[in-house]
Amino acid sequence: MRTLQKPIYPTIDIDALNTLSLNASSVIKQARSSMLAPEARKSPPLFNSTQLGELCGLERAQVMYHAKKGELPGGERANVSRREWTLEEARVWVKTFRSDTLRDPDLASGTTVAVANYKGGVSKTTTAAALAQGLSLRGHRVLVIDTDPQGSLTTLFGVLPDTEVEAESTILGLCTGDADSIMPAIQKTYWDGIDLVAAAPILFNAEFLLPSRQANDPDFAFWRVLDSGLEEARNFYDIIIIDTPPSLSYITINALIAADGVLMPLPPNALDFASSAQFWSLFTGVCSSLFEARGETKQYSFVDILLSRVDKADLISNDIRNWIVSAYGPKVLPVEIPKTSIAASASAEFGTVYDMDVGSAQAKTLKRAHDAYELLVDYVEKQVWGVWEANAEAVRKTDAMIAKGEV
Repeated sequence: MRTLQKPIYPTIDIDALNTLSLNASSVIKQARSSMLAPEARKSPPLFNSTQLGELCGLERAQVMYHAKKGELPGGERANVSRREWTLEEARVWVKTFRSDTLRDPDLASGTTVAVANYKGGVSKTTTAAALAQGLSLRGHRVLVIDTDPQGSLTTLFGVLPDTEVEAESTILGLCTGDADSIMPAIQKTYWDGIDLVAAAPILFNAEFLLPSRQANDPDFAFWRVLDSGLEEARNFYDIIIIDTPPSLSYITINALIAADGVLMPLPPNALDFASSAQFWSLFTGVCSSLFEARGETKQYSFVDILLSRVDKADLISNDIRNWIVSAYGPKVLPVEIPKTSIAASASAEFGTVYDMDVGSAQAKTLKRAHDAYELLVDYVEKQVWGVWEANAEAVRKTDAMIAKGEV
């Protein structure tokens, strides 16, 4: 016979939830402080001669030859038979030997890439950080902009959103109208070649400020705030990467409108796939309503779907991968970011595979994850080159018309 149990009455009020929140925040702060500690823990990698050669497209013997000539940073001896170069020194080498792949500021402005997805947990922030690191290792000057109030990308770059980020260091000034350029909000990071516009919980205010400004001024285009604020930065940085909130918010719309290209990390999961379709449907609907009344439009140089967190042992995910390819066709990159223990370890330590020491994990597994991100960087860089070349062609055409007196 079933025993009648006493009912459980609700006992959690707002004060109890607030206590729970404060406790959780305290634990997170301790974890971040012990695992992150910007000055002590977040340090850029060092490169040996073989790794430096791979970055520059040189054989090890060629690296040693140029190092002895003294025209480039010679590194420091780690031991009798080994030299090591800092990230800053390595980037000097890369910019020397990859000069023909770098942007000409006189012919092209910087390219903006928004990393977006309607859902969280799809490796969006990790992808944004790794992409920035990979591109910087190819000599490009990168600006990363964190527009997610949770500040995950900010954390990955060694800054604590809750305690180390002021409103002036975020995009909030653009949203309030107190600033018209993103430049004052930019700060250096531990990674040479990458600067940061941070995020913090205060950014949630933007979701109220932007519609309020729109209501008070019908001519105010809330979706152009970030785009306009990036004008100066586009002359200074080669590539700007924007990490967006996991929602189609006012901030996300701003990021997508400011972008030349969009990268969507998408795990081969049924719910994530369905959500991605909703994302594009909602975004195109919003764009139509925003632009049609003003006779405007929006064009992208590229839109990429990146298969992320791929577990090849999962047979169901293989079927969903086929659905994704069928739905998005050639926009699906021929790159898959594997779901590995290495990626999980890097995330737990508030970093990416580019932050990891080869000796800290199985070299084979690390190489597989690293190589996948390198392929992603390859494809994005080639697309960025295309944007630069199109800009350069337009400049050359205009210059030719001026020379002929046609303008």
